[in-house]
Amino acid sequence: MPAPTKDVPTDVPAGSGPRGTLRYDLTASLVVFLVALPLCVGIAVASGVPAELGIVTGIVGGLLTGFLPGSSLQVSGPAAGLTVLVYEAVDTYGVAALGVLVLAAGALQITMGALKLGRWFRAISLAVVQGMLAGIGLVLIAGQAYSLADLEAPGGGLAKLAGLPGLVLDVAASPDALAAFCVGVGTIALLVLWPRWKAAAKILPAPLVAVAAATLAVAVFGLPVARVEVQGLLDAVQPPGGAEFAALADVAMLGTVLAFALIASCESLFSAAAVDRMHDGPRTDYDKELMAQGAGNAVCGVLGALPMTAVIVRSSANVAAGARTKASRILHGVWLLIFAAALPAALGVIPLAALAGVLVHAGFKLIPWKDLKPLWREHRGELLIMTVTAVAIVVGNLFEGVLIGLFLAIAKTAWEVSHVHIDVTEEPVAEEGSEPALKIRVLGNATFLRLPKLLDSLESLPADRELHIDLTGLRHVDHACAMALVTWEERHNALAGAAPPVKVTKAEVKAGAMA
Repeated sequence: MPAPTKDVPTDVPAGSGPRGTLRYDLTASLVVFLVALPLCVGIAVASGVPAELGIVTGIVGGLLTGFLPGSSLQVSGPAAGLTVLVYEAVDTYGVAALGVLVLAAGALQITMGALKLGRWFRAISLAVVQGMLAGIGLVLIAGQAYSLADLEAPGGGLAKLAGLPGLVLDVAASPDALAAFCVGVGTIALLVLWPRWKAAAKILPAPLVAVAAATLAVAVFGLPVARVEVQGLLDAVQPPGGAEFAALADVAMLGTVLAFALIASCESLFSAAAVDRMHDGPRTDYDKELMAQGAGNAVCGVLGALPMTAVIVRSSANVAAGARTKASRILHGVWLLIFAAALPAALGVIPLAALAGVLVHAGFKLIPWKDLKPLWREHRGELLIMTVTAVAIVVGNLFEGVLIGLFLAIAKTAWEVSHVHIDVTEEPVAEEGSEPALKIRVLGNATFLRLPKLLDSLESLPADRELHIDLTGLRHVDHACAMALVTWEERHNALAGAAPPVKVTKAEVKAGAMA
């Protein structure tokens, strides 16, 4: 992520006219276009759909979502974070069903934005989001490793990982696979090294340079590698029909719609928060941004294209290039449209291994490497949630992995807030010569999660002493814990031979906890 550009306002600055502002936006739009083009094509190919559909999503993200209110500087288009989920959906339901899935997800996003739910996405545990991105990154790397060598990847995350040793042998045994692999690895090397040449990187973005260099190398040396298959923009667009809409009655398909909507919304709104930290302009209206993303996805669905999210790579490039208004992201959509209409055949010379290299690099960047060491030192519970979420995505699928991560995050929070301890004091002696009763004051938050530990502490008290449990010091007590404590007190005093205790009603327990 580039350094914050605090000196670049998002509104028209005082003292400069529209022409001066347009100059900045025009330059930024060209930079974003050059970044977006190889990513749109690569993500589409990796998702198992025609390359043109990735460009269609980028066009809609610029011309429609870019025009709508929400966030002024973040740029929308197809994202690597949804590649795995889209590939699974296309593999299960077919390309024809993709449109209705994206359309329904967009409608759900619009509804959530209208209900003012956008701001609540900020409450999702960061560990779950990091785990989700790490899991996607691992599956993306494992899957695209096969595409680096123009070979077919096995199905399932575990199968892809298990097949990597065999992939090495296959590459070594096949000259064609070795040639493609060298093209892909060379692309990754350029993606890593080019940004270090800062002067050149300001003019030409690394993804464009890497793909262009790989394409040139394949053409010059006549390498036998697979290239992008071109259908034409109009031929690739496939609006959903009645049969696809009828398939929404399938519960599994509705689950995919929900996954599309939630994951796309999370990625977009987290991207908006990151972009807001990069400038001093107007802050993002999360509800409006959610509706803008939903509108974009609805149109993408009508066109049968890929789902969109706000993409931090393009957005940060937009800010770093000096964009000042939303005109830059709208113009980037115009350039994508002109390219797709005027130069569609140019896609056919791009080697698939180069696009696989772009996505392997993108998958590697999805894994939060820099956060692993700090999390291990200070927040191991968060690291556990992140790791389990990522592993669950690799072993199972994206939706189930995120649900498991959310469950763990909620369970961890519930465990941490349910701190409870007891204070034991002796009450005044009622009759001379008798042992004083023990007063057990329970403090904190008493929930069923802490009940076993709490009962163990009570069981360690003298069995022959009368005791009275005081719950008025609790900030919260759930029904299970309250009733268990009252029942334990009655049983303990009965075995100790004490006088029957005064019955405590459920209402009194609740009132005591709220006092």
